Amino acid sequence: MALVNWLVTGGCGFIGTALIRSLMEEGGHAVRVVDNLSVGTREDLAAAGDFVEVSSDGLGPIAPGEQVELVAGDITDEDLALRAARGAGVIVHFAANTGVMPSVEDPRGDCMSNVVGTLNYLEAARHAGVGRFIFASSGGTIVGEAEPPIHEEMPPHPVAPYGASKLAGEGYCSAYFSTFGVETVALRFGNVYGPLSGHKNSVVARFIKRAVEGEALEIYGDGTQTRDFIFVDDLIRAVRLSATVEDVGGEVFQIATSAETTVQELTDRLLPALAAEGIENIEVRKTAARRGEVRRNYADTSKAQRMLGWKAEVGLDEGLRRTVEWFLGR
Repeated sequence: MALVNWLVTGGCGFIGTALIRSLMEEGGHAVRVVDNLSVGTREDLAAAGDFVEVSSDGLGPIAPGEQVELVAGDITDEDLALRAARGAGVIVHFAANTGVMPSVEDPRGDCMSNVVGTLNYLEAARHAGVGRFIFASSGGTIVGEAEPPIHEEMPPHPVAPYGASKLAGEGYCSAYFSTFGVETVALRFGNVYGPLSGHKNSVVARFIKRAVEGEALEIYGDGTQTRDFIFVDDLIRAVRLSATVEDVGGEVFQIATSAETTVQELTDRLLPALAAEGIENIEVRKTAARRGEVRRNYADTSKAQRMLGWKAEVGLDEGLRRTVEWFLGR
């Protein structure tokens, strides 16, 4: 794969550190991270590779080096975005307010981070002449309540503010491709899980952490709600292909497994993986359903297979086994 200069927003988070680890293991890439350290930490980034922290003042262009550069700052800072993007060949925009419930509790904050923050880095890409802009989106929350499988041509009807803000981000990506020629690619992630997800509050990470601490696993609602669970290594392959494959500017792709799994089934398949590591007799209980969540969600990923040459390869049982091993080996 071609060696390029990468700017990764939210690079200290779960998916950001997974991407950076992949790039550093390959070698030869220059990587700059912008992260406000509200979720991911310097220690998380250090687990992905050596880094040096640099001041946001007087940032020079991204240049090849053996260490990742960390710039502590917020994506709502438009001046920082313009400075940070200089010299970048690819911007991968992971930083966001994530999750339905935080957006329900603070819709304005969700908008500022996910809409204005995305606009800032699209503007930075435009002014810096960045070759490709990868936007982390979300299929189920954008489309809303619909008969799955979810695909890219379905009309959007967001249920929660989070879905609305991600839809706005996709809209700006489309506009910046059509008007300014920024080669944007929006990736609608399924429910991502895997190693390095210690800070995640998604269902897989939350269940494993609770099990390790001897706490009950709480299923919201009756457990029949469905999701499409994708292992992080598969997702990172999709991100990297999106940065280099020709003729995908302006496109939106569903990045998931095309498999529908109920939360109850996920729980039933996680318990043996935990038992194999000596964690047994775990209580599972059901609690009230949450507002703003869609009932059913899994994706049709045929467009990604056709245009990116990508499909998920890691099955749920194998992915859960590797994730449990990582949590217990930390």
